[in-house]
Amino acid sequence: MAATVQFHDQFDFLARTQPDQICIVDDRRRLTFSEASRDVNRFANGLLSLGLVRGDRFGFLARNCAEMWFMYLAAARTGIVPIPLNYRLAPAEWLHILNDAGAKALIVGPGYDAAVDEIIESLREVRWRVSFDRATDDAPPFAQWLEAQSDARPDMGPSGEDIFYQMYTSGTTGLPKGVLVTHANFAANLYQSLQFVDHLPDHRSVALVVTPLYHAAAVWIAAFCTARGMTIHLKTDFDPVDVVNTLERERVAFTFLVPAMIQACLTQVPDIDARDWSHLEMLMYGASPIAEDVLRRAVRVFGCDVYQAYGMTETTAILTLLGPAAHRRALAGEEHLLLACGQPLPGTEIRIVDGSGAPVPDGASGQIIARGPQIVPGYWRMPDATAAFLADGWAHTGDAGARDAEGFVYIRDRIKDMVVSGGENIYPREVENALFAHPDVVDAAVIGVPDDRFGEALLALIVAAPGKYVDAEEIIAFCRNRLGGYKVPRRIEQVDVLPRNASGKVLKQVLREPYWRDQNRAVG
Repeated sequence: MAATVQFHDQFDFLARTQPDQICIVDDRRRLTFSEASRDVNRFANGLLSLGLVRGDRFGFLARNCAEMWFMYLAAARTGIVPIPLNYRLAPAEWLHILNDAGAKALIVGPGYDAAVDEIIESLREVRWRVSFDRATDDAPPFAQWLEAQSDARPDMGPSGEDIFYQMYTSGTTGLPKGVLVTHANFAANLYQSLQFVDHLPDHRSVALVVTPLYHAAAVWIAAFCTARGMTIHLKTDFDPVDVVNTLERERVAFTFLVPAMIQACLTQVPDIDARDWSHLEMLMYGASPIAEDVLRRAVRVFGCDVYQAYGMTETTAILTLLGPAAHRRALAGEEHLLLACGQPLPGTEIRIVDGSGAPVPDGASGQIIARGPQIVPGYWRMPDATAAFLADGWAHTGDAGARDAEGFVYIRDRIKDMVVSGGENIYPREVENALFAHPDVVDAAVIGVPDDRFGEALLALIVAAPGKYVDAEEIIAFCRNRLGGYKVPRRIEQVDVLPRNASGKVLKQVLREPYWRDQNRAVG
């Protein structure tokens, strides 16, 4: 049987065929494909020099930087498994993840040594520590450590079934779970996506990556762009003015932004309409719903192909894409497509099933389940969770949704976020979509809160447009014209901002907690 072509093989091909093209740009430097390949080889040899072997785990804690992208490629060449850490977590959470993974080494990015010092003595299996900022007992500072390694490409030949990386979920339902993504999963999802996209930016084009590389979507985006031979501009943090300026200055052809980022760019950069966006070919968004007016303005301002992506860490990255043609249909009057998350990627099967696992008719709601080559083999050392996720050979997403006759998939909500009020099942996302239609609402989240009469009642938390104040009665009346009576929020509260995780998803458990804290049960 022929060997699986893996992503790092494509990277090696590009290093040979376009060695002098810029591969990656971060806050500190610009590296050609040849220079990037050299540093990837050095990184890989450095991991081996620490004593790590195929299948060993190591942690990497840093904000976006070239080295964090090289981490994935270096690990791929050796079969050593990276554990990318979310820098927004508390040290105690890093401790849990590293101990759960059995990490034997830890690489600490700029500014994080003091926080790591708090937990270093409690890390059960970490034997080697390499720091960007200082020498450790195990190694000189990272730059010196890297430079001392061989440029030769290690040929460890991990198989397609070997683990590429182990990424921990955000833990919204408990402690984070280590998701095992294989080399075959990753290569398949990348190839599926490249097949789906109508028009691919040229290999000489520029891409902008803003989302953090400890997140599945960002890793896929970086790989998608690198596989095309594009130049990646990597941002450490999201700042709307800086992002817009970079998009224009570097003549970026492709970027991925979550809807909240798109809105910030459109509202916080006053002259965005007046700038030249002829170079921008492809804008992708995902992770949360987008308000219709934001989408319409983004299409008008940028004038490029727009894609929506839907997936999760357990599906490597992407299950469905909503392409430019569907967006054009939606904005031309087929408004139901504004609620769609796309059609399955090639080789991906999706079903909508009821609580017993039986398929439901088109248009009916149920759980979205999927199978395909991008579905991961499971969770690290969690056989029960793996069995539940992969029941009957299908990945159970935990999302409630529906499918139409054309195969478009519609996400209703997370099943766990469904509100039961007076015996009626209500999906908050449907209510949120109605709220997004209000001209003064820029962000919204709907949750269930305790109610003596109905068990739960709907509370809408709203972020108003700058300089605006939302009147609760007016918002409720607005909803009554768009929703069935039982779906209308009973309470409206205006807030300055909604808490979100790194992928842009609203942290509804954080919103619910103060309302359910003193209750004997916590619905949802």
